[in-house]
Amino acid sequence: MNKEELKNRTKTFALSIIKLIDKVPNTVSGNVIAKQIVRSATSVGANYRAACRVKSNKDFLYKILIIEEEADETCYWLELLKESLMVNQELLNPLLKESNELTAIFTATGKTLHSNINSKKSEIINHKSEIIK
Repeated sequence: MNKEELKNRTKTFALSIIKLIDKVPNTVSGNVIAKQIVRSATSVGANYRAACRVKSNKDFLYKILIIEEEADETCYWLELLKESLMVNQELLNPLLKESNELTAIFTATGKTLHSNINSKKSEIINHKSEIIK
């Protein structure tokens, strides 16, 4: 999946969450969960767009870790909605699946980036020690 496809996927996810939230009951608990889900789900796409504009690998990793956290938080709130039976399960299940998939994508991306950054540090350290010899 390329950058533009992932941008579109995260935006589509946010829009689907916004539509789902209109189905959450207007109760104290429903409103709290609805606000949290909208914040975390829309943050995934917004932070991914920001990540695509960073200048360094470390900054990109930092943003990816935030996105991973927000995607996982969205899973949590969707699970609460599911288990509380506040929303039709047929509407909720595909979004929970997508939230889990996005979490997995950004977790894998973060691990790969972290590994690449650490290996580059090792290469630099090894290169420096060879020069010193």
